[in-house]
Amino acid sequence: MRLATLRNGTPDGVLVVVSPDGTACAPAPVPTLQQALEQWAAVAPALGAISAFPLPLDPDRLAAPLPRAWQWLDGSAYASHGALMDKVLGVTPVKTDLPLMYQGVSDTFYGPHDDVRMPDETLGIDFEGEFGVIVDAVPMGTTAAAALAHIRLVVQINDWSLRALAGPEMKTGFGWVQAKPPCSMAPFAVTPDELGDQWRDGRVCLDLLVDWNGRRFGAANGEPMGHGFHELVAHAARTRDLVAGTVIGSGTVSNPNFREIGSSCIAERRGIEVVDTGEARTAFMRFGDRVRMEGRMADGRAPFGAIDQQVVRA
Repeated sequence: MRLATLRNGTPDGVLVVVSPDGTACAPAPVPTLQQALEQWAAVAPALGAISAFPLPLDPDRLAAPLPRAWQWLDGSAYASHGALMDKVLGVTPVKTDLPLMYQGVSDTFYGPHDDVRMPDETLGIDFEGEFGVIVDAVPMGTTAAAALAHIRLVVQINDWSLRALAGPEMKTGFGWVQAKPPCSMAPFAVTPDELGDQWRDGRVCLDLLVDWNGRRFGAANGEPMGHGFHELVAHAARTRDLVAGTVIGSGTVSNPNFREIGSSCIAERRGIEVVDTGEARTAFMRFGDRVRMEGRMADGRAPFGAIDQQVVRA
């Protein structure tokens, strides 16, 4: 099942069920995705039973599947990315076996084709391609094994970053505020079964194709997470209940062979350049630049659709 939200002049839009080919849709039995998540056990069977899609899907009306959320928690589950970023930022990581996670902006998620407003090119504008999950209500203390059943939807995310601010904020010990503006979501949120055997062990085992200004920048696969999404959910729920509609991200998708397959963010490319040549050569984004992201299954299908956005001056 694939779900989308269409703009209708309200903050949360209107929920629709999307046809298998992504060109048509049908009204959902509840107005918004947030309401569906809060009543998932009752609503999901009715959503899944929809098989006729009488309305053409207008790409210009597509918002993020969840235009705003109660909570956005982003992990850093790819060791190859984390180690490189620590080196670039000059951060000495704390030794831990626990997942890394921070809480970011949740009151806004950009739609897949929205212009992304940034205040200043000198702040190091960067994209970060990720996968994410949306859960129903998760009780405090839920185990990783039990958390799998609370993952209701899988999404694709661009976690925008301002790199000139990231290092100084991290070194304060309090984490990111200014360095992490709102994220973007691809148009379709999908139930895990839509991914078939490419959803396994709480991981999205798809290639994430990233194009910057029309040129392929990366094609990392989502599988090699150090902690699966069920483990990230359990980590987040250790001392709190997670409300229905909490969004949890994987962190930048990265593979150890990043020199061959490319990267999902500019900072990683720059880190490779520093290691290989002693200096970063790739510049960050400028106003007018475009980035496109599309998770691709082995058979070529793109279950989430694509994020395709331009950076503009705020």
